[in-house]
Amino acid sequence: MQRIIIICEGETEQEFCKKILYPHFLPLNILIEYPSIKKSGGGIVPWDALKKQIHTHLTQDPNALVTTFIDYYGLHKKHDFPEWDASRKIIDINKRMTFLEQAMKENIDNSVRFRFLPYIQLHEFEGLLFNNIEDFKNTFTAAEFTNLNELTKTILDHPNPELINDGKQTAPSKRLERLIVGYNKIVYGSLLAEKIGLKNIRNKSPRFNEWLLKMGG
Repeated sequence: MQRIIIICEGETEQEFCKKILYPHFLPLNILIEYPSIKKSGGGIVPWDALKKQIHTHLTQDPNALVTTFIDYYGLHKKHDFPEWDASRKIIDINKRMTFLEQAMKENIDNSVRFRFLPYIQLHEFEGLLFNNIEDFKNTFTAAEFTNLNELTKTILDHPNPELINDGKQTAPSKRLERLIVGYNKIVYGSLLAEKIGLKNIRNKSPRFNEWLLKMGG
């Protein structure tokens, strides 16, 4: 059985891996594990710290594939990711992600690099949840929506929800916190994902879908 280690940025991603990705990959003879980033209470760490953890997983099991599940929204210059400054000059956001992921890969020791699959979620995990309004209506009561029309419009305006922008008030998680009373990303993230279904998420989120395909799923 193939072992894949998904280094998760936080509990939200871990819950998604546990509830959605684990049961998807298991019948494919792929066992996924989903440790969180070390030295973090939830959130990204400087590249050197993450790189050390990646190397540790790669060297502990010579057959395992190691990947990352981190949000672009949380990355900043201070985290010192490889080629960060150069990446900011790339206007096309999808090409920017590909460039950053390749730089991460090339920064890993050559002897284990071939088993490292870097992945940065554009822009946030929560973007995957902006799939269709009916699943939101089936999860929350009418009283829990502060502005159902805005939520509906956001979904309709973004056929690819990965492209919902990364502003401080308009990033996917910030929108959900503002539009749904008491929204808890850890609790509701995997719940919404289960209602949406992995197939529907993949159909609307091409970069995420490509990541799963590369992992064999």
